[in-house]
Amino acid sequence: MNRGEIWLADLGYVGKVRPVLILSVPPGDDDRALVTYVIRTTNMRGTAYEVAHKERGMKPGAFDAQGLGSTDWSRFIRRLGTVDAATLATIEERVRAWLAL
Repeated sequence: MNRGEIWLADLGYVGKVRPVLILSVPPGDDDRALVTYVIRTTNMRGTAYEVAHKERGMKPGAFDAQGLGSTDWSRFIRRLGTVDAATLATIEERVRAWLAL
């Protein structure tokens, strides 16, 4: 799993099975086996923290910087694709804005 990849993840009963974008780097040998992601939603609200995303085979949607999470790598089902460098940079910018970093 690498930064910028879109994966289908099982986020539990409340979070559903949904596409997410990997934001974290692969963990080292001594690190916790966690992956940090931002959710992809088709229920867009037009907030300043959403980044529109269209991908062949997916409904129109957006990555929501307010929907950050971390979970064990075993929750990830399969790789769906990647985002381009410009989209990843925009998502990173929105995450920084949301967290005031």
